[in-house]
Order: sequence, then structure tokens, then C-alpha cells
Amino acid sequence: MILTDGEILSQMERGHIVISPFKRSSLGTNSYDVHLGTRLAQYTHNELDAKKDNPVHYFDIPEEGFVMQPSELYLGVTEEYTEAHRHVPFLEGKSSVGRLGIDIHATAGKGDIGFCNSWTLEISVKKPVRVYSGMPIGQLIYFEASGDILVPYNHKPTAKYAQKSHGPVASMMYQNFGHKNTAGFRV
Repeated sequence: MILTDGEILSQMERGHIVISPFKRSSLGTNSYDVHLGTRLAQYTHNELDAKKDNPVHYFDIPEEGFVMQPSELYLGVTEEYTEAHRHVPFLEGKSSVGRLGIDIHATAGKGDIGFCNSWTLEISVKKPVRVYSGMPIGQLIYFEASGDILVPYNHKPTAKYAQKSHGPVASMMYQNFGHKNTAGFRV
């Protein structure tokens, strides 16, 4: 079940959902619009290695905007810091952004219960397009969860993206290699 605007506000009053900064004008009928933060990052090597900590270059979007190029991967971040303590947050692109040929995530659209952070965006574009800090970039949709929450994301010892960040966070896939999961299998 997807939460409506009224239920999102009710869950915020209870502290089950946190959105900061919160703008009432960004609350849709059943979603909340998030905005592109000021920091972007790009990997500095053309070839990435899943077993390595790939270096990235961070930079701020200038006031006149920044032109993203096709065949490049940009890591962005939402202006908003969010917390979801009882609901499953999903991040989707806005249709206006999609109609400009901007994809805001490659695979990571679902957050976990207990995710408390800004959202890193995996941005790619179909054509060169100028983007601006503060522009609406996506929308959060909250789903009601069923059952007991045994270990929220922010309490998992293996949670790689639980440390609070105000900028984009590069892949930490390399941390999976050489570690065994709780079932004893290599991940």
C-alpha cells in the first residue's frame, strides 16, 4: 500500500518518516519531490573494478548549471536527508526529468527500512543536458511494510551506506569481496 500525502504527514508527525528540509509544496498526492544537491562526483578512471575502491572526483554544480554528457556516469545527491523507520521508501525519477533523457538511478531505487541518509543518485543522460542545483530530480514513494522489523538497515553491521553523508557516495562493492555473509557464502 502506498502512503498518501495525508499519511506521509501523519507518519512524519509520529517520527516514522523524516524529510529535511521539508517543503510542503514538494508534497504530492502520494509522493514527495526531492531535489538535486550541489555536489556531483565522477569516477576518475575509465575502467572501473568491482573489487577496488575506485577513485572519484567531487565538484559543485555552478550557479549557471552543469552540462551532463551522454556515456558518462555522474553520482549526485538529494538535497533532502530522509529517514524511514516503518516504511519502505522508493525513489523514482520525475516524468519531467525523464522527458529530458535523465535517468536518476541505475538499480538502487528502493531504500530499506532504517535507511537514514541523503540519497546518492546514479545519473546518466541520453543527450547533453544542463542541470541545476535545487532542481526537482525525483520523488519518494513510501510503501507500508508487513511484519516485524528484526534489524533495520541503520543497525546492520554490514550496512555499507549507513554513515551520514551530504555528498554522493561511490560504490562500496569492493567491501563484499573476501567477506562471508551470515550463511557462510562468499558475496
